[in-house]
Amino acid sequence: MRKLLFLLLMTIANSLFSQSVDSLFVAANNLYKNEKFEEAIKQYKQIESQEVVSSELYYNLGNSYYKLNKVGPSIYYYEKALKLDPLNQDVKNNLVFAKRLALDNIEELPQTVLQKFNKKYLQKLSYNQWAVVVIVFSFLGGLLFLLYYFAYSSSRKRLFFVTSMASFILLAISIFITYNQYSFSKNNKEAIVFAEKTEVRNAPTLNSEEVFTLHEGTKVIVLDAVDNWKKIKLADGKLGWIIASEIKLIDSF
Repeated sequence: MRKLLFLLLMTIANSLFSQSVDSLFVAANNLYKNEKFEEAIKQYKQIESQEVVSSELYYNLGNSYYKLNKVGPSIYYYEKALKLDPLNQDVKNNLVFAKRLALDNIEELPQTVLQKFNKKYLQKLSYNQWAVVVIVFSFLGGLLFLLYYFAYSSSRKRLFFVTSMASFILLAISIFITYNQYSFSKNNKEAIVFAEKTEVRNAPTLNSEEVFTLHEGTKVIVLDAVDNWKKIKLADGKLGWIIASEIKLIDSF
């Protein structure tokens, strides 16, 4: 009886929470439509503070900051939205416009054929989405093998055997890709510069030599951390140390 009562209370609480989030989201959208962007951001941030993870929420936050010409936050939230929905073309288009407002023009290092293929095709899906592909191929492979096992005619047996083996091969490939995408995501912690202007140094101390300067909105890869410093890498291969509070990590999901 107690378990039933607990489940009932949890269901009611979740329902009320969902309604609260939905009403906040609608209110924030209305504020955005009325060009009250700062008020809309407060509402969206209130939803975010409740640990709600949503590509639409981050996309709308990015749009709101973009309307206020706040380069760092707009790029940051567009990037977060893409982490959840890598195929969202609206987010990609708006991110291109936001990056045009950034002052730093950093050219990427030349990539190998495999790196280009990985970025252009494999990274279209997050590692969570690739995990779904793994589940699909494992289920399909198992089903086709069962059909092969119980089939009576030799022609059907050959068909189900070949297709089940193909499914298992694709399963192995998708597992490999999922693992690689997961490792890449964990080992390449991306962050956005939030400081309007900041100096990057060759060591994690204020009296060390300044090696280059970065501006708001630039994406960096975080490699290491010492006290209140982060070691970063740029797309062109440059390395340096930056004060941790001047960048914001793009969370992985």
